[in-house]
Amino acid sequence: MFSGIVESTARVVSIQKDQENIHFTLSRGEVLSIVGASGSGKSTLLKALYGLFDLSQGKIFWKGTPVLGPSHNLVPGFPKMKYLAQDFGLMPYMTVEENVGKFLSNLDLPKKRARVAELLEMTLMQDYAKVKPLFLSGGQKQRVGLAQVLAQAPEVLLLDEPFSQTDSFLKNRIRQNLFTFLKDHKITTLIATHESQEALGFSDRIMIIKEGKQLLIDTPEKVYYSQNEYIATLFDVVNKVQVEGKEHLYYPHQIHIVNQSSWQAEVENCFFQGGDYLILCRSDKQLFYIKHNEKIEKGKKVFFKVGK
Repeated sequence: MFSGIVESTARVVSIQKDQENIHFTLSRGEVLSIVGASGSGKSTLLKALYGLFDLSQGKIFWKGTPVLGPSHNLVPGFPKMKYLAQDFGLMPYMTVEENVGKFLSNLDLPKKRARVAELLEMTLMQDYAKVKPLFLSGGQKQRVGLAQVLAQAPEVLLLDEPFSQTDSFLKNRIRQNLFTFLKDHKITTLIATHESQEALGFSDRIMIIKEGKQLLIDTPEKVYYSQNEYIATLFDVVNKVQVEGKEHLYYPHQIHIVNQSSWQAEVENCFFQGGDYLILCRSDKQLFYIKHNEKIEKGKKVFFKVGK
């Protein structure tokens, strides 16, 4: 069902799918996040790009060479295209540093050691260099797998939920390290993710897919404010609000409390979220959420307006 071209110059990745479905082009060093509900086809798209299954229709090309499935190739992929799946593919009885350097040449050992050390520091795994993956947690194995694929200096990197098992308190720091590394080395990256903040904060563009079809591909800002209900719910709670007879979609932070307005509601619940409160309100039998910097007691009546 897929067809496309993968090139190595200004246009690095270009994928097309029949008629209504997938079509995009990436430049060198660009980061594209693929976002959609569970089962929408995010992982399938990455597997198709890497040649992990045979296509019933269409074609994919890497630098003019067809990407063929397992019925044609015993070993999938290309030397400069790397895919990090959710099973990591580590050798359990080799140490972490041995796994990371597994595919690097031993002809220049100081260079190899420096490369491995750099990537272990980037993934915050430097303290586990001598440990075997057998004794690591799932999140730690995930970070070793990431370091291993980066060690091979890919031109195109395919990441399938790369931080799904990483502890929250480490995730942001590792993300910042990773995406800085990708930009510095101009590695074109496609990342399948369900984490909205990851997609919004670190992508050049976001592709939204639903049931294997591409709904939208654009900058994070344009995707976020697209006024499509399915898309909006992937990023936050979304409210449907009638404005001048037309229904609009608003995120909680776009509805503000004011001293007086024609829109009044009663607070039904209040949820502390760290930096602010998520407040559930009811107006004319309609429930909606807002964000506010102070707690508001249940039953209090407040006035609202829509902003940005």
